[in-house]
Amino acid sequence: MIGNLQWSAIHLVIDAGQWQVVVMDKSEGDGASTQSSTLRAYLTLRNDIITGRLPPGERLKIDTLKTGLDTGASPVREALSLLTSDQLVNRIDQRGFRVAKTSRSQFQEILNLRCNLEVLAVRDSLDRSSPEWEDSLVLAHHHMKQSSLKNPESFETHHKRFHMALLDACGSPILLRFCSQLYDLNVRYRYLAGRAISYARRDVEAEHRGILDAAVNRDVDDVCARLLEHYRRTGAFLEEQMGKDSPDSSGSVVAYES
Repeated sequence: MIGNLQWSAIHLVIDAGQWQVVVMDKSEGDGASTQSSTLRAYLTLRNDIITGRLPPGERLKIDTLKTGLDTGASPVREALSLLTSDQLVNRIDQRGFRVAKTSRSQFQEILNLRCNLEVLAVRDSLDRSSPEWEDSLVLAHHHMKQSSLKNPESFETHHKRFHMALLDACGSPILLRFCSQLYDLNVRYRYLAGRAISYARRDVEAEHRGILDAAVNRDVDDVCARLLEHYRRTGAFLEEQMGKDSPDSSGSVVAYES
């Protein structure tokens, strides 16, 4: 169940407004090269799962992965264990690992949790906001807008930074971690669903701008209302898409904004 979100053996740090993943050593004897290989394997596999390149339910064989990642078996196993904590990979008893499956009920659970937790986080964030927080948020929005026009491949990175920057001043690293994890679980469904012609009628850029303006004006209720509407519109679209073509079988890697 998504409600049983767990801390994995990684933690997030904020450096110049950017989220970074840091692998935590299990012992002092772990070398830097092993840590680096584990981190590289983790990030590569995580991206492949979120974008649908590794489809739901696919068996993850250590030998195949270590060849593709050009690394050893230990970093691959450690990376898969981290992804298990991220709810992106399932351990199959003693038989190995498999990409976590998707379902409409799980998507609805992710959406509901994301709405509830982000409303809590954004209220605390605006209550504790500062000029520095506002500057970071405006800059994140600018980078997101520019990337959507000039470099679509980097859009998702900047899109997440904008949404996390909105919550950044909440004062709860644990809450931020959960919101970040739910973002990744949600964006996986967006990639799997792909882009439909009907989605083009939605002005997502205007939705983001409205959220930014409300946040800059410190209008907490308006921010929450706009954020929930933003997510629920995406949720309704995804529900429609899942009714047409279940994400359990889709391998699309085309993303759209939300």
